[in-house]
Amino acid sequence: MQYQYLNLDNQKDLIEGVVLRKLKVHEDSTGELVETLRKDWSDVFNESDLNFAMQYMSTTPSGIARDEDKWHVHQFQKDRFICVSGRIVTAIYDPRENSRTKGILNLYTMSPYKENEMYMIIIPEETYHGFIVTSKTYGYLLNFPTQLYNPTDEGRVDHKGEFDWDIVRKDFSIET
Repeated sequence: MQYQYLNLDNQKDLIEGVVLRKLKVHEDSTGELVETLRKDWSDVFNESDLNFAMQYMSTTPSGIARDEDKWHVHQFQKDRFICVSGRIVTAIYDPRENSRTKGILNLYTMSPYKENEMYMIIIPEETYHGFIVTSKTYGYLLNFPTQLYNPTDEGRVDHKGEFDWDIVRKDFSIET
């Protein structure tokens, strides 16, 4: 593998402001239940800077990267990603001038099928991010952003050589 991938077992050099919250699977004879956001989880929810505004789900085919040639960025919104089906890699790059992790790239493997990959990730505002589906099946992603959708807060920034989705595809043997 050319890139280093992070999960609950490997949280080395996390970008400043990124939080991984382990999600617990409750299982019985009728199936499974996973709590995805609670107001008493102070590491991922509070009224001041981690409030709840909305929730959405996206589905993406195998091998497809959201924002293939450009990073996604928000000035005021934090994202909370959870992969609920399939497997994804979420990439976060820190361009923030006043951040102790400026210039760091983190890649996170996320999936509900492995205990160390079943978590919520907080993506801080002003960080560049995107994701790719690395499973053979569709990836289903839930997001609980801290702001209602506002197109003026949403931006796209060229990768500028910081990152290449084709390396991730190669690392996970994905053919497109």
